[in-house]
Amino acid sequence: MADSPDGQNQSVAPTTLTPSQWWEIKIVGVPLLDDLVFWRLQEEGCQGTSSQIINQALTVCGYLSLDRVQPPELGQMADRLRQDVQAVGQPAPEVSWQIITEEDWAYNWRDYWHPLEIGKRLLIYPAWLDVPNQSDRLLIRLNPGVAFGTGAHATTQLCLRALEQQMQEPQSHPLTIADIGCGTGILSIAALLLGADKAYAVDLDPLAIGATQASRALNGLTSNQLWVTEGSIDQLRQHIQNPVQGFCCNILASVILDLIPQFSDIAKPGSWGILSGILDTQKPMIFEALHSHHWEVRKTDQDQDWCCLIISR
Repeated sequence: MADSPDGQNQSVAPTTLTPSQWWEIKIVGVPLLDDLVFWRLQEEGCQGTSSQIINQALTVCGYLSLDRVQPPELGQMADRLRQDVQAVGQPAPEVSWQIITEEDWAYNWRDYWHPLEIGKRLLIYPAWLDVPNQSDRLLIRLNPGVAFGTGAHATTQLCLRALEQQMQEPQSHPLTIADIGCGTGILSIAALLLGADKAYAVDLDPLAIGATQASRALNGLTSNQLWVTEGSIDQLRQHIQNPVQGFCCNILASVILDLIPQFSDIAKPGSWGILSGILDTQKPMIFEALHSHHWEVRKTDQDQDWCCLIISR
């Protein structure tokens, strides 16, 4: 979670791609509820989230394309959010929604998104800022108009740190990695900057595919370096000529659980994987599924209630 200059604690993962309108669902509660609220918003199909803590009061926002949901469904979503919170013994939060334009979102975003150092080598850098003349870090440039991950959320930071650590170990070349659920392509770009020769990125949401393509161009990469298509492991299996040496998967734990039996379809023995989007309470079921499919958990890391696993086969 990034600290803004005025002391407000904020984290963001917006979703926008082409000029359009969005439902902004706003939930006002207490800081202890953020993981639960983020989970619910993701389950409801929100394509981006943001949070802001001011004077110990938490506001979480989720974003849905205007054509994906109708007002009665938003009311039902609000009821489910309140029920989730009340189920853990907390007062029901205030839930409201409004229509916003993509231009509004992008304009507001610039007020508080700033360069973000992650690990020892990476720097997430807003696209509208001039590139620094000198930096000892690898710059990943992103736009506020792209989807699903800017490096601010704990799960993305965990993945980036794990990727940096993994890439410091001896690797065989050409080194290929897969990015399953790529979002903006931030993990693919980081892997390439850290020394991978090629990244294969997939996501089920077409917005994410356009976002990754935009990020690829912004960072001066080619389609030969960063290949991206809509889909999941099935599409990777059909396209790659040889198994990848490593992969990243930063999505919901329930989705990871379904994908674990398929990891061996794209990864050879001796390969590694980085998994996040897993709450601490969800670790046991992920560990059990990995073990039953011959994956070893080599390392775990944690940030707030989120976990990241480095696995090998």
